[in-house]
Amino acid sequence: MQKFAILKAQKTTKSRNIVIAIDGPAASGKSTTARLVARKLGYLHLDTGAMYRAMTLRMLWEGIRLDREDEVARVARETDIALVRGNDENRVFLQGKDVTEEIRSPEVTQHVSTVSSYPAVRAVLVEQQRKLAENGGVVLEGRDIGTVVLPKADLKIFMVADVAERARRRKEDLRRSGVEMGEEEVVREIMERDRKDSSRQTSPLRRAEDALELDTSNLSIEEQVEFIVQAARDILRKKS
Repeated sequence: MQKFAILKAQKTTKSRNIVIAIDGPAASGKSTTARLVARKLGYLHLDTGAMYRAMTLRMLWEGIRLDREDEVARVARETDIALVRGNDENRVFLQGKDVTEEIRSPEVTQHVSTVSSYPAVRAVLVEQQRKLAENGGVVLEGRDIGTVVLPKADLKIFMVADVAERARRRKEDLRRSGVEMGEEEVVREIMERDRKDSSRQTSPLRRAEDALELDTSNLSIEEQVEFIVQAARDILRKKS
């Protein structure tokens, strides 16, 4: 049986009790921005992409053929994923092992779109994501938060950036993990990921109609965070 040991959102007063959904394509800046927004507001940050990456890593560990949806679904239901809050970021545990860095490997990146496209995998993880958001006070980021996971989120943000900037960010992330890739290879990887995410049958990447679009191509992290925090505070003022 599958288990999740995910930190629960802190109980918040009614005036602080909102849900923020941040979506966007790969390397658009979601994770860093969402984490800092959550920290500034005193909310829980949930990187749903890390959950799908951890699930993908489990398939690779087990040698599961990724074109066998029935086998992927079976292992997904037996997978133990935990998100544990650290000082600076959540740590990701798979089957009791810290895989925070390992889930960012090129191999996982190459296959995560396939694993996350299967309805059974998404059903397992979406259920947990919705439970975490029940009491508000949470920032969730991914690719279908505002459209599928939490269509009634109080604030929806859709982050975008041009491919060149996204490739630069992705290369930097890889370099910090000790992986070197050429710029052209990274661009191809990102464009292929966009194609898969946008064309999958289940929960494709798309902007919610009521989402605010935030182009981060020429913005600093601080500017991105401030935009979302101000939008959140506007909603909080209206609620109070």
